[in-house]
Parts: sequence; structure tokens; C-alpha cells
Amino acid sequence: MSETAAAQGGDDVMVDWDVARATAFRLLRPGPDVTVEEAREAVAELREFATKAEEHVRAYTGLHAAGGRAPVLVVDRKGWVQANLDAFRGVLRPLTTKLAAKRGAPVSSPLASVGPRLTGVEAGALLAFLSTKVLGQFDPFWADAASVPSPRTSAELDGGSAGEPGPSVNGPGAVGRLLLVAPNVVHVERELEVNPRDFRLWVCLHEETHRVQFTAVPWLRDHLRGEIESFLNHTDLDPTVMLSQLRQVVEQVGRIGRGDEEVSILDLLQTPAQREILDRLTAVMSLLEGHADVVMDGVGPEVVPSVATIRERFQRRRGGGSWLDQFLKRILGLDAKLRQYRDGAAFVRAVVADVGQEGFNQVWASPDHLPTRGEITNPRAWVRRVHG
Repeated sequence: MSETAAAQGGDDVMVDWDVARATAFRLLRPGPDVTVEEAREAVAELREFATKAEEHVRAYTGLHAAGGRAPVLVVDRKGWVQANLDAFRGVLRPLTTKLAAKRGAPVSSPLASVGPRLTGVEAGALLAFLSTKVLGQFDPFWADAASVPSPRTSAELDGGSAGEPGPSVNGPGAVGRLLLVAPNVVHVERELEVNPRDFRLWVCLHEETHRVQFTAVPWLRDHLRGEIESFLNHTDLDPTVMLSQLRQVVEQVGRIGRGDEEVSILDLLQTPAQREILDRLTAVMSLLEGHADVVMDGVGPEVVPSVATIRERFQRRRGGGSWLDQFLKRILGLDAKLRQYRDGAAFVRAVVADVGQEGFNQVWASPDHLPTRGEITNPRAWVRRVHG
């Protein structure tokens, strides 16, 4: 099979995306019980606050975009799952193309479809689990996936119509799209017993910060995509190596279940070259997430009067959950994601305290100014390297 043919027909060589979608939709948990009026109000406020948040974020950060404004999509859990299936399919395309080309002509044996179907089930189950956790998400690569059908965008809370669909295409020059998961926002604000309007604006401040980061820093999107593609290109497709890795995964899951290890199974599915790339990606993601957390709290009391209460209760919730919830977070590496928020926020606050907001904004000047993983936990090292 040629690389062109693989690119056209090889997307399902690793993951059966239809199986992934069907699995996720079958396992989706229902959202909170809301009336039609409550749903419409939540959706309308999320759209309104996403627009308002942009002004606050730009004023606080000093970042200003020259391009178009990326769209805001208020979605239900199914819409979020579909959006991420589209995104994963696009991001993994270089790897699936490589694997399809390596395999050559399609194999007629029934076993040839077992791997992609199994991976599809796993991907679907993972998305179903995450679909209840995510409040919002910025997808910087959406422009690259313009040929992929748009997710179901709606003013719905898992099935109940609550208004008109949001925009589904980018404006001229826009980068990416912002997703806000309405049922999860409503669920969490009720669980925390916080002011709904304050909480919705607070969430929008975090997600809007990500949109501003990518629209105001022209090179950031391509840099991140390049790192991800490099990571995928270093994937070892040798069956012997992959079998060895899977054996390690089985052993590691047992250790994690006993509380013996603080490592995700994803750590075992990496080559040495990939670990170096992942270190750089971890540093970038820590910066982006920490910066967004600092902004959402920094804009704070002036526009979100109950921000201190929201932050305290939200932090407590991040560390909570059932035993099964905590176990899944550990094996999937989601605990590391939470550390990114904490370490990245500490880095941003330390640098701003040292060299001011304008000095911190030198981090966006070029890829060379991005902090390393070591500098994230040693902000003074970054200040010495960049500011002398």
C-alpha cells in the first residue's frame, strides 16, 4: 500500500473509530436533571461569559491576537466525545498512515480487525469516562481538521433541547475552537454549592485563557503540533517491542492497584526519544495550564466575587473521588495532569513576582523561551536564562 493510499484509507488501522464512537455513546452517563429553562439559561450564560472573559483575559495578561476569533461551542457529553474522536483521528493520522504503509496490502484474516476493534473499545471507554470530568477544552488543531464532520453542537444538556446550536465553523483567520461542556459545568456547580453565575464565568476565564494563548502567540500551535508529530514518529512499531511493553503494562497495573507505584501505564509505552519529547510537552502543558489557573484567579474578585470560595472547594474536589475514580486517574496519568496545574501556576506566579507581567510574557517570544521541565520547578533558572 502506498503512503497516499494509506493516508486515504488507513485511519482505522489502529483504532476502529466507529467502534470507539458506539462504545463511548453506550457507556455515557446521563447529565444532571434540568428543566428546559434551566438548560437554556446555562447555555446562554456560558456563551455570554466566554465573550466577556476574553476582555478580562486580554487586559490581565497583556496578550492580544491579530487573527480571527475562534468559535465557542456549547456541547453536551455526546458532542464532546464526537469532537475528541475527530481530534484524535486527526492527531493520530501520521501514525496510522505509517502503520498502514508498514503493513502493506490489507489482510483478509478475521484477526486483522481484532486489534483496531479492541483499541476502539478502549478509546470509547476512556472518552466516556472523561466526558463526565471535562468542563471545557480548547482544541488548537481544529482548523487542520476542517474536512472532518463537526461535532453535534447544541444548547443541550444530554438530550433536552435548550436553544439554538452554536457556531460550528471558524471565522476568518481563526485558530481552533473552544468547547464548553454544559452538563458538567451544571453538575459541578451544584456539587460544590457555589454561585452558578460566578462559577460559569470562572470556568470561562480558564478556557478563554487557552484561546488567547494560541491566538496571540502565532507559533505556539505549530510548535505543539510539531512536538506531537515527532512523538508519534518515534513510536516503535516492532511487534516484539510492543508485546514487551504490553507485558510491562499488565505488571504495572497490578502495582498501581496495590498503591506501590506513582507512574501511569502511558509511561511504559514510550521509547527513550519519546520520553525526551514528552518532557518538553509536559513543560509546555504545565505552562499553559498553570497560566490559565493564575489568570482565572487573578481576574478574580472584581468580576467573580466568590472566587476564593470556588477555588477552595474546587481544589478539594480535585483530590477527591471514589477508589475506582482515583485508580483510573493514576493508571491514565490524570494525576500528572493535576500536578501540571499546580506546578505551572507556581512557576507563573514566581516569575511574575520576580520580573513582572511583561517580563513573564517573554515566555511567548519564541519556542526557545519556553521553560524546560526542570525550569518549571525552578523558575529562577528560567529567569536567569531568558533575562540574564
